[in-house]
Amino acid sequence: MKLTREIKTGIVVLTGIVAFVFGLSYLKSSPFFEDSKTFYAVYNHVGGLQAGTQVTINGFKVGNVTNIRFKDDSGKLLVTFSINNDFQFSKNSKAELYDTGIIGGKGIQINPVFDGAPLSQSGDTLISESKPGITELVQQKLTPLQMKVEGAVSHADTLLMNVNSILDEPTKLELKKGIVGLSELVQTFKKSADRLNMLLDENGGALDSSIKNIDSITTNFAQISDSLNQAGLAETLADFQITVTKLNAMLQKIENGEGSLGKFAQDEALYNNLAEASRELDLLLQDFRLNPKRYVNVSVFGKKQKEYELPEDDPASKQ
Repeated sequence: MKLTREIKTGIVVLTGIVAFVFGLSYLKSSPFFEDSKTFYAVYNHVGGLQAGTQVTINGFKVGNVTNIRFKDDSGKLLVTFSINNDFQFSKNSKAELYDTGIIGGKGIQINPVFDGAPLSQSGDTLISESKPGITELVQQKLTPLQMKVEGAVSHADTLLMNVNSILDEPTKLELKKGIVGLSELVQTFKKSADRLNMLLDENGGALDSSIKNIDSITTNFAQISDSLNQAGLAETLADFQITVTKLNAMLQKIENGEGSLGKFAQDEALYNNLAEASRELDLLLQDFRLNPKRYVNVSVFGKKQKEYELPEDDPASKQ
C-alpha cells in the first residue's frame, strides 16, 4: 500500500510528539511508567536545588526532585520529590539538603529512621534538615578568626596612637640618640671582635704551643699523681692525720692541766718557785765565782785556816 504524503506527515508528527513526551519525562526525571511515592519537604533556602536532582539513601539513588515552588507568603520553599517503592522507612525519617560537590550543587538525601513508627506513605511531608556545605563551614570557622584579627588590628592601632602620644619631640630626640649610641656600641664591639680575630690569627701558633704545653703539664701531673698514689701517699696522709689527732689530744690535755706538762703549764705557784730557784741558783753561781774561798779552803802544811770575811759587795747581802 502506497502511503500518501499526509499519512507520512501524521506519522512523523506522532513520532515527534511521543519523543517529546519521553524526553520531557526524562529531563524532569519523572518516573512516568514506574510505581513511585511522592514526598514533600519544606526548606527556608534550597541553595540552588533544581528539578531533576537525584534523591539518595545512603549514597544510592532512589528518586528525583520533581518540583520546587513557594509554599506560602512566608517565603518558604516546598520541594516535591519521588522515591521508588522498593524501600520502606519510617515517617519520622529526615530529608536532608546537602552539597553534592566542592564547586557547588545541592542534593537531597533521605536519612531513614526505623523507630517502629508507621511507615511513610506517598504524600507525606518529611522532616527537613540542611547540612552546611564546605563554604559555610569555612565561613563559620573564619568568622571568629576574622573578628579576632579585626580586634587585634584595632588594638594595634590604639597602641600605635598611644605610642605616638607618648613619644613627643624630646622623647623622640632622646630615642634617636639612644639608637645612635647603640649603633656606635655595636661598631665598637665589631672592632674589638676584629682585633681579637686578628690577634688570634697572629698568635695562633703560640696558642697552639701553649695548649700543647698545658696538655703535657696535665699529663705529667697525672703521672706524678699516679706515682704518689703508688708510693703510698694515701697511707702517709692517713698516718699524718692520726699523728695530728694525737697531738691535738695531747695539747688538749695540757690545756686541761692533765699530766706533768699540764700541771706545769697551769700551776702558777710551781712556775714562781722554779723562777725563784733559778734566780737563787744564778746568785749562788755568781757568788761562787766571786768568792771561791767561801766554799773551798785549802790548808798547806798544817797552816791554820783563816776565817772567811764577808765582802762588802757580796751579791747575796743585797737581797
